Amino acid sequence: MIGSITMKHPLRLIAAPVLIALGLSLAGCDMGTSNRGMEAAHQPVVSRIDYAMDLRLAGTGTLADGEAQRLRAWFDSLKIGYGDRVALDDRTPYGNGAIRDDVATAAARYGLLLSEGAPVTAGAFDDGAVRVIVSRMTAAVPGCPDWSRRSQPEFGGSTMSNFGCGVNSNFAAMVANPEDLILGQSDSGGNDARLSSKAIKTFREKAPSGTGDLKNSSSKEQ
Repeated sequence: MIGSITMKHPLRLIAAPVLIALGLSLAGCDMGTSNRGMEAAHQPVVSRIDYAMDLRLAGTGTLADGEAQRLRAWFDSLKIGYGDRVALDDRTPYGNGAIRDDVATAAARYGLLLSEGAPVTAGAFDDGAVRVIVSRMTAAVPGCPDWSRRSQPEFGGSTMSNFGCGVNSNFAAMVANPEDLILGQSDSGGNDARLSSKAIKTFREKAPSGTGDLKNSSSKEQ
């Protein structure tokens, strides 16, 4: 009886595993990120980290001896610069103008202004101290490079899994202030004619790079 079934439906018994294998192979073609649009699936992600340092105060309400030097050494170790934000967390009700001026002077050495307000940081500090916070943003493209679908046939009309990784990773690495990727730059409200005229003057007066004589070259070995 078993032999008769095998002989009567040989195609059905053989076709079942073939169809299953074919289904698995087609399902594997769409593994990984499937993006059918022109915008890259891998986009820059901006993250922020806050560095905090507590400074002791003297009895007169100013920074204690040596604290200003310690603050500058801390700034040097962080290599602060454009894009970083420096803030002062002062517990006094109206703030201490003298301490704020000292911190602002230290930040000005690196071309930075003291921000208004301070971000919330973990941990408490003593009443006889103030906290200086340096906020730094970084941009990166997570998941790149992504070659998860490089060796599979493409039948869905979608972009490759690594599409956009190179351009967006370079863009995230080169942007001077990663915060601009989120908020951009707002108009200051005024126009400085000197900035535009300087660019136009340089464009008009700078000699083109191709005005010089062509360099003689030879294919012969020297």
